[in-house]
Amino acid sequence: MTFLLNLLWFVLGGGWAAGLLWILTGCILMLTVIGIPFGWAAFRIAGFAAFPYGKTLVDARAVGEEVITGTTLANILWIIFAGIWLALSHILAGISLCVTIIGIPFGFAHFRLAAVCFAPLGTRTVSI
Repeated sequence: MTFLLNLLWFVLGGGWAAGLLWILTGCILMLTVIGIPFGWAAFRIAGFAAFPYGKTLVDARAVGEEVITGTTLANILWIIFAGIWLALSHILAGISLCVTIIGIPFGFAHFRLAAVCFAPLGTRTVSI
């Protein structure tokens, strides 16, 4: 069932666009030394954005990893420079998909991705 939902999401729900948006953001961020950690976080979330069903994002400490000092400050910088724009794109896509009954599950997936846009550093993707 997860495979079918991910396939429908990728083709009809905007998964291809969401994944490309996160990859493009990661590539832009990788152009500077300061942006490299942000770029890696964007690449991690690109896979989640392309195929979100059957996965969830959790705090890195929940899977036994240590969070790097300064992650909170880095997430604040992320929100200012990239997160707000990605969140707006996911919110607009979610609203447009929720106009139809068939698109409501895909709209909610976009809303989940919008929430991720505010704190991508220090999160990991895990299977449910």
